[in-house]
Amino acid sequence: MTELLRPTPAIGSVATTIIKTPRLTLRAPRAEDASAIATIANDRRIAENTARIPHPYRLTDAQEFIAYVTGSAQETIFVITLPSERIIGTCGAGSIDGGRPEIGYWLGVLYWGNGYASEAARAVINHAFTTLGYDTLEAAARVSNPASRRVLEKCDFQWTGVALRRSHVIGSHVPVDRFRLDRALWAKARYQNETEQVA
Repeated sequence: MTELLRPTPAIGSVATTIIKTPRLTLRAPRAEDASAIATIANDRRIAENTARIPHPYRLTDAQEFIAYVTGSAQETIFVITLPSERIIGTCGAGSIDGGRPEIGYWLGVLYWGNGYASEAARAVINHAFTTLGYDTLEAAARVSNPASRRVLEKCDFQWTGVALRRSHVIGSHVPVDRFRLDRALWAKARYQNETEQVA
């Protein structure tokens, strides 16, 4: 179960939310995070599985990302950290280019396969439906990325079909599996999960 902490002010930005899960802390990115984000995101395997991450990923890219997140009214994006405060990726939700709200995430390659993406995604989904007031969330995963698809399925997203999405690093459109989660299904799944944890 995630724990939503009281909003705290972040340097140079409006109040932010901190979310704690059993193994992770999700918080707003800070200016001093730029070097860590640039180091971990500078892997073509990450860029190829996302729509907007460039490769190579430089310090200036991380700085621009942090500035965007700090000033965005359309997206809420968190850095994902371990108890050591090491940044291992990002996860967020919001409307991209005026479209329907979506969830997105990426992890550093060293952290793949540990369930961190599912844990972070569940926390952001709960935040999106409870605090941000979304009625639905959409998501996409490249058809060549079954691990991301499994994350969405574990979070109770329902497959809606295949579409094409522009990939920044590849420079063309790639096929993606599309998914959707509505508030009613989320509430039912959340209740069942909480019941299982109590039992």
